[in-house]
Amino acid sequence: MTRVLVVEDDPILGEMLTLYLEEERFEVLKAVTAADAFASLSSFKPNAIILDLMLPDTDGSTLCAAFRERTDVPIIVTSMKSAVADRIRAISSGADDYLTKPYSVQELKARLMAVLRRVPPSSAVERPERPSVRLSLDMERRLILLEGRPIETTFSEFEMMKLFTQNPGRVFKREELLHSVRGIDSFVNERAVDVHITNLRRKIESNSKTPQHIKTVWGVGYKFIP
Repeated sequence: MTRVLVVEDDPILGEMLTLYLEEERFEVLKAVTAADAFASLSSFKPNAIILDLMLPDTDGSTLCAAFRERTDVPIIVTSMKSAVADRIRAISSGADDYLTKPYSVQELKARLMAVLRRVPPSSAVERPERPSVRLSLDMERRLILLEGRPIETTFSEFEMMKLFTQNPGRVFKREELLHSVRGIDSFVNERAVDVHITNLRRKIESNSKTPQHIKTVWGVGYKFIP
């Protein structure tokens, strides 16, 4: 039986969706917080995830990115937001599809079946870790060295990478990363951090969509794994 993890904090919608999918022969687990949802990834092992963007304990796009780092299962994002920028952000975070609320449960099922056809049936097991690359910083030339090959970075990217490499494994909030780059009194949107992280991943990760070094910590920020 196909297992679907429904991440929805609206009790009425969550219950309605759960009952409908169960009637359609899906095995369903409902989670109302990001913490419960992330824990369910290993315990429930869903074949697909339906994820609401508005959650009480974290931003849904951040959770989506954390899911994508751990699994290849299809993710359908649902949201009241219909702007193109919101759709792009969700897809960039790893979502396979985006459905604007209010939606038809029949349409949701059709989209669910469509994304399931694109992937082989499997459980949501964690991806095996790929061999790490050799990564170091050349402080004098302000370069990242990847397997000895110099990688050009912007000032902000290098400063952020320097902070990461000096504190491996530590989880940094977005505002901490911003302060390290621009100074505590600077007015810069925290979303700029996500842009820098995306650019760094493209430069140092073998696959930027499944990063092994710069990890998302949902609801908090990022950490670096040497």
